[in-house]
Amino acid sequence: MSQIRKCLFPAAGYGTRFLPATKAIPKEMLPVLTKPLLQYGVEEAIASGCETMAIVTGRGKRAIEDHFDRSYELENQIAGSSKEILMDEIKDIVNNCTFSYTRQRDMKGLGHAILTGKILIGDEPFAVILADDLCDNSDNDGVLSQMVKVYDEYQCCIVAVEEIDKKDTNKYGIVAGDMISNNIMRVDDMVEKPEPKDAPSNLAIIGRYILTPDIFGILKETKPGKGGEIQITDALLELAKQGKVIAYKFKGKRFDCGSVDGFVEATNYFYDI
Repeated sequence: MSQIRKCLFPAAGYGTRFLPATKAIPKEMLPVLTKPLLQYGVEEAIASGCETMAIVTGRGKRAIEDHFDRSYELENQIAGSSKEILMDEIKDIVNNCTFSYTRQRDMKGLGHAILTGKILIGDEPFAVILADDLCDNSDNDGVLSQMVKVYDEYQCCIVAVEEIDKKDTNKYGIVAGDMISNNIMRVDDMVEKPEPKDAPSNLAIIGRYILTPDIFGILKETKPGKGGEIQITDALLELAKQGKVIAYKFKGKRFDCGSVDGFVEATNYFYDI
């Protein structure tokens, strides 16, 4: 059995790129077809062996808790009808997972959100999924399942990466290091959103991580970096200097659903399949 039993979902952001839709609806609950982004992430986590979903929320995010809960009135209303089957997936999730929540009071970056989730994670390795990075690998293991296998071998922090156009490096955390195999790199450098001329490579971190619990102590001491936020990239760099970070070039397709263009692309893709 995998040692990765918990998955942390940072879900406190405002989703301002999708205003006015996200004025009252959490961006993580925006649907791609008939399923919210966060549910896709939870299903990926379950497939990888995670049993507990730890969600860092914020003000105005109660729809997330309501979604991952029973809805007796709705279930009673559609009982015996052709629509009843439409609830099967979410009912299975609710019945077979544990959900825990805490609030991030101040938006101080991804590193701060992960540190806020420590109370839900405890002292064990854990996964992190950013729901607005929607990934699909219909023919094989999901991205997090692939990463769990890498963790089982290397027993250190794992970040999912993909090759990007060099001109876009200022949108991502960028890694560099020594390739161990065609898709695995031992990381020795990480830079948050460097300008193309300063980027050490074109390998960008996407919203999938496996982290060891020592990351919490490092995050406590990490000073605000790019954008005045506490960056997980800066904290991971401390572990990378000790040879404790692996970058994994995952198999599958990833959509940046934090942007309108990526969201539309994902919707069309999932509609066609």
